[in-house]
Amino acid sequence: MISSKSKAIYRISLLFSCSVFLAACSDNNDSAKEPSTTQKVRSLIEGLALTGDPSMGRNLPTINEPKAQLGMKLFFSKALGGDSDAACVTCHHPALGGGDDLSLPVGVDAETADLLGPGRFHSEAGEHFDGGPTVPRNAPTTFNIGLWDKVLFHDGRVESLGGTAGMNGNDGQGIRTPDVAFGQIDASADNNLTTAQARFPVTSGEEMKNFTILAGTNNSEVRTNLAQRLGDYGTPLGGFLAVNNWLVEFQVGFEDPTGTAEELINFANIVEAIGDYENSQVLVETPWKAFVQGDNQAIAESAKRGALLFFKSSSEGGAACAACHSGDFFTDEGFHVTGLPQIGRGKGDGLEANDDFGRFRETNIETDKYAFRTPSLLNVTATGPWGHAGAHTSLESVVKYHLNPQFGLDDYDFSQIAPNIQVVDMVPNTQLAIDTLAANREAGVASLEDIDLTEGEITDLLSFLRSLTDPCVEDRVCIGQWVPDASDSNPDALRLNAINENSDFL
Repeated sequence: MISSKSKAIYRISLLFSCSVFLAACSDNNDSAKEPSTTQKVRSLIEGLALTGDPSMGRNLPTINEPKAQLGMKLFFSKALGGDSDAACVTCHHPALGGGDDLSLPVGVDAETADLLGPGRFHSEAGEHFDGGPTVPRNAPTTFNIGLWDKVLFHDGRVESLGGTAGMNGNDGQGIRTPDVAFGQIDASADNNLTTAQARFPVTSGEEMKNFTILAGTNNSEVRTNLAQRLGDYGTPLGGFLAVNNWLVEFQVGFEDPTGTAEELINFANIVEAIGDYENSQVLVETPWKAFVQGDNQAIAESAKRGALLFFKSSSEGGAACAACHSGDFFTDEGFHVTGLPQIGRGKGDGLEANDDFGRFRETNIETDKYAFRTPSLLNVTATGPWGHAGAHTSLESVVKYHLNPQFGLDDYDFSQIAPNIQVVDMVPNTQLAIDTLAANREAGVASLEDIDLTEGEITDLLSFLRSLTDPCVEDRVCIGQWVPDASDSNPDALRLNAINENSDFL
């Protein structure tokens, strides 16, 4: 039998134990109310309805399909260059991030036609030599080009007039290209942005056409000549190819074993094959995708903190990156004034004709002056240099510049760009762009904000951006799927066998 004194002690002990237990429960509940970084990011993902995979629901070609294989051979052939010294791959090599690893490209008249990337220079004997690159804008990556629905090129001069419906095309209204007036449908453009875009590098004197053999020809005449050159029919300028086995390649690619050259080798089929090759470059297997789809360990804690900064607005303490770099493809496909540095020859705009007015050149709308297309950030670590003119050669540099363009210009490090690039009016031209950004803000136009981040936050943001790169793009064996093998047929003996400045094959 328990005494009264013992009962009292027991009750006190029980009350003390319950108090401790309840206090512990209270602490645990308070802790549970504060979600982890992972939970916070997952909440954002849910709210934004992200899937991690912008290719979902799209019927894109694969590199193993016959037409894409034909497109790869065409993409690497210098026969599509007016003077047979440049190919599509000259500025868009898979091993160079789908670009050329240069701030500004050197297309035709290079010192060494097959040398790509750093060390590629315009020959002093070439047309319009002035010591620097002749192409005025940075070469956009071809990676994931099939995921664009609205616009291609930095200024959107190839654009769907039907919005975003369909795969890399439109809802039937058509595509506008530089061959027609702004807002008009180009009846020759096909219903695919990539094939429409592929019609134009061959017509650019600086990129592929050159200024000799095809000098004086218009866009239509250039394309007809190139098709006749490959098809070995008609009377192409510059004559026929010394080696020409393209017919059998087109018969295989278009699965028409009895088709004639005149039937199969036309420019529409050439760009259709090239378009399939480019559209097959779907590279979206990123650590971020794995995280979005459920793997909490796919990205580091720093990258998760960076994701919060990326997706949150400035009022929420974030960097507001997703205001433009939105969705699973990390772009709104819109045009924005960011004030990024203007280097190189420019597009003939401004008082000294070495500025680039961007989207304004297409729309003639004042607030579009110095506006350029929002790039996708997928594979961003591999697709530099960054900016419409490639003025930033480190990812950290371009991120910091975005945070405050005026500070970025004032502190711009000129040593990051090649010494041959034209920069004589870089500061005044770029200041005009930043002044336009300021004027747009004042007028209430949705614009890039100035954001204050600590060095630690910038580190986190960069960590997140690195999680957006598919490991395949940095694996030479994996990315080699999109590079012709030495055993592949070489239909005209004009394949560009790319080397770097150390003479190593890419």
